[in-house]
Amino acid sequence: MTVSADFLRKIARAAAAETLPRFRSQGAVSNKQAGGFDPVTEADQQAERVIRGLIRAEYPDHGILGEEFGAENVSSRHRWIIDPIDGTRAFISGIPVWGTLVGLTIDGKASAGMMSQPFTGELFYTTGTGSFYEGPGGDRPLSTRKTAELADAIHFTTTPALFKGPAMRAKYERLEGAVRLSRYGTDCYAFAMVAAGQVDIVTDPGLKSYDIAALIPIIEQAGGVVTTFDGGRAEGGGDILAAATPELHAAAMAVLAG
Repeated sequence: MTVSADFLRKIARAAAAETLPRFRSQGAVSNKQAGGFDPVTEADQQAERVIRGLIRAEYPDHGILGEEFGAENVSSRHRWIIDPIDGTRAFISGIPVWGTLVGLTIDGKASAGMMSQPFTGELFYTTGTGSFYEGPGGDRPLSTRKTAELADAIHFTTTPALFKGPAMRAKYERLEGAVRLSRYGTDCYAFAMVAAGQVDIVTDPGLKSYDIAALIPIIEQAGGVVTTFDGGRAEGGGDILAAATPELHAAAMAVLAG
């Protein structure tokens, strides 16, 4: 099946109507994690509700998996995977690097997806053939940089603290030592920048399906590669590596493997 760009734009607009009025508004924040901090806001919940409603109306036979409200119609070959605000910590801090992620998997493989950052007015998406950007500076196709060497690469991770334990920390330190530049933060925005040709590598351990499923086809259709650290498909989440080119991905995999 083919998802229309207009439907993805419709989702982005509906989600933005819930998130933007609550951004930088000092609204209430709840914590989902005992003994830690896993924030959720009213904006997360309301945005997911409207996204689910649009999907149910357009594709009533499809399954849905969302961060806030779980799974429904799980037997469907077609599953929409939703993170209404990826980067809730950035959202509650007033930093505009969060985004709304909505992806479609068919038989478990990511086939279409979008990342919307409504405060900056940006939409990154694919309907299955090519990846595209709409926003400031003009609409255009997305294409990864052709970086092949780690020494030339710009690398992002949300935080090195995600690399827990001596073995994982060693993986991170080897990779940071091999690249030209490492920067931290930006959650889904860093992955979008791989597709846009601004960033070469993103490593993020411990992701959930809804953190990455929408971004996989955007990066792949722009020329990049997304896998787990052991080279497997990334739709189910896990320790995730995204790279601008197959050559760079292979080089990063070799460093991570030691």
